Amino acid sequence: MKINPEHILISRPDSIGDVMLTLPMCGLLKQYFPKVKVTFLGKSYTQDIIEACAHVDHFLNWDQLESMSPTEQLNTMRSVNADVVIHVFPKKEIVWLAKKAGIRYRIATARRWYTLTKCNKPVFFSRRKSDLHESQLNIKLLSPLGIEDIPTLSDLNALSGFAAPNISIEDFFIKKPNQRYIILHCLSQGSAVNWSLKKFEELASLLLQNHITPVITGTAAEGEKIKSNSNLIKDGVMDLTGKLSLKQLIALIAQCDGLVAASTGPLHIASQLDKPVVGLYSPMRPIHAGRWAPIGKNAHVITAPEHPAEGELKISAEEVLDFFIRFYKA
Repeated sequence: MKINPEHILISRPDSIGDVMLTLPMCGLLKQYFPKVKVTFLGKSYTQDIIEACAHVDHFLNWDQLESMSPTEQLNTMRSVNADVVIHVFPKKEIVWLAKKAGIRYRIATARRWYTLTKCNKPVFFSRRKSDLHESQLNIKLLSPLGIEDIPTLSDLNALSGFAAPNISIEDFFIKKPNQRYIILHCLSQGSAVNWSLKKFEELASLLLQNHITPVITGTAAEGEKIKSNSNLIKDGVMDLTGKLSLKQLIALIAQCDGLVAASTGPLHIASQLDKPVVGLYSPMRPIHAGRWAPIGKNAHVITAPEHPAEGELKISAEEVLDFFIRFYKA
């Protein structure tokens, strides 16, 4: 039976990078169903990301929903009035709640017992064993809606609908004319294999020699770790760790001239803003670039020759700098 959705609830209550790679799904749904309403269920942490997507009509906060009583949760879920829910990241509590709320079509991968018992439109595939990119794997969940073709990564990037907020960050950052700024997002809170801080020090020195200002971003705790374990913060290097909200970080990325990071949320933000980025990756599945690379048109990936048993990715600072030099000369 053909499904003609009126209101689709997309559930992905996890991290920034995962959400960024789900936004193209919203654009594709609007392309196939121009009148459909899209609500995105996410965490408070990713709200600024979700609300920056032109294809999302409403944000539903899982952190707030989770704190409610069972009756309040049920009433809130019913009030969304969705006729389709897509569990991109199938959290058990949400899967059960969507069924209790009476959402008619409930889509998820058939990889967990609770999705098989609570979802009536299971999709059979394995993310871990697939050669597709994460953003393309998300699209496989749309097959119950009649969407079978998997777009290219460049097409998915064009569908993201992601734009930086129009806010001032002059209290933290004022861009000087004719000066380039490259963000170094050094740490990833354990979500990816990183370069060492020593490598970021080397890159910062090379950038300064080429009259490019390194800008260090991260949480306050990450900033303390960087200061305690490296000499990265020095004259000519701009330290913005612990100073920016997520919305301000997005605005900063939009004003800078590039970004370097491992497989983290800021890398995907910069990429989908079409900034030149260098992503640093391990070759090991399933964390390799084939699954998690940034999808922007100016994205560049460098993969280490081997997965480090411990320590850093074996990628040189000169190799990273070379990409930006060539990009700026093009």
